[in-house]
Formats: sequence, C-alpha cells, structure tokens
Amino acid sequence: MNAPTNARTVLLLPGLLCDEAVWRHQVAALAGQHCVIPSWGLARSIGEMAGIALAATAAPELAVVGHSMGGRVALEIARRAPERVGRMALLDTGMDPLAAGEAGRREVAGRQALLQTARTQGMRAMGQVWARGMVHPDHLESAVFEDILAMIERRSADEFAAQIEALIQRPNAREVLAGLRCPTLLACGRQDQWSPLARHEEMQRLCPVAELAVIEHSGHMSTMEQPAAVSALLRDWLAG
Repeated sequence: MNAPTNARTVLLLPGLLCDEAVWRHQVAALAGQHCVIPSWGLARSIGEMAGIALAATAAPELAVVGHSMGGRVALEIARRAPERVGRMALLDTGMDPLAAGEAGRREVAGRQALLQTARTQGMRAMGQVWARGMVHPDHLESAVFEDILAMIERRSADEFAAQIEALIQRPNAREVLAGLRCPTLLACGRQDQWSPLARHEEMQRLCPVAELAVIEHSGHMSTMEQPAAVSALLRDWLAG
C-alpha cells in the first residue's frame, strides 16, 4: 500500500532480538505515517545495521526512532547521514561504548553466558532468564511478557551471537548526540534496569535540544509495556 502523499517516513529501529512486534502498537497509532521497520539479520556491527536501515527507504528525510540497541543504530545513522535525519527519538538506550576494565569484562561475560544458554537450551529458555530483568515486576505474569518471549523465540542463536558482537563493539556516540540539532526526544521507563533513567538524564545534559520523557510503570520494554504512553509521545514529537 502506498503511503499518503503528506506522510512522514518514520524509521522504527528494533533492539536486541526484537522484531516488528516491539513496534506493533506504535505502527497502529501512527497509521497516517509511512513506518519502516528494518530487520538486522546476521549484521555484526552497529554500522552494518545503520547501513541496512538507511537502505530500507529512499526517503530523503527521516524521523528516526530507536529502541534499546536500535537507539545506538539511530545515533550511527545521524553520524553517517545527518542530512537525512529530520527528527530523532531515542528510547531506553545509551551512548557509551563498552566500559574499560572489569565493568566491560563483566558485561561481555554476562552476554556470553546468555548466548551459551541460548545454544544449549534454546532461545525461549534464555529469554526466561534474560527478559525477567527487562520489564516492570508487575508485567512478569502478563501477556506482555509472553509476547516478549515469543519475539525472542523467533530469533536464532546465530542472530543473537551477531547482535551481541555488535553491542560489544558498539561505537562511542557521545559526540553524535551532542551534535544533534533536530527535534530530539529521549524516553525511558521509570523502572528500566538495563538503560536507567540516570543515563538518559546524562544524555539530555549532553544534548540541550532534547526533551526527556519518563514512562511510568515500565521497565526496558516500554513500547510493549506502556504502548499508549509511548505512542502519544511519538505523535506529539512528530507534530511538534
């Protein structure tokens, strides 16, 4: 179906092990826009993912929305093709590379342990461990959590390995964030343990043009945990 002639192209970038389901509610809420959701396949770097996203649409100007790992891809798009970025929204994400020293080693070890679980016990079993820390505790027994597990189960261990490599090698995006001059939205679940609110407050200090919104009663998976709140934020951001 062709997009309306006055539609804005909205590039919705999914995070680690996520697919179109992570944006399902937002796509419905933004029905008047042309939403494009790339798939990362076996891409092994944030740069490769940015290339996939930029090639997914020929639109000269994009409203770029990234969640989690997708936020890092969004910042890489702004580094590579700033002339195509008309608006930027970064949800539950970050800007820093892998930490030096023991903190970085702990992150790598934790990710590799999850990958080992995925290879030996399956993606759903890994998700049962990993995803418990990604949602508000009230959502652990909900349909939302089951949707997250189903989404994880649709990915393969090889895709997981590729995306882990991309995150371990993630670039430093501080300079890109500081240089943004387009309308920019930062949003974070109040109870996000993976990409906490304090990190987003630091990002806002670095990027004076950015507005920071807190999504109440939500962990890391804000687009699925509080879809109406996230959709309302994005509609206002697009209209502003």
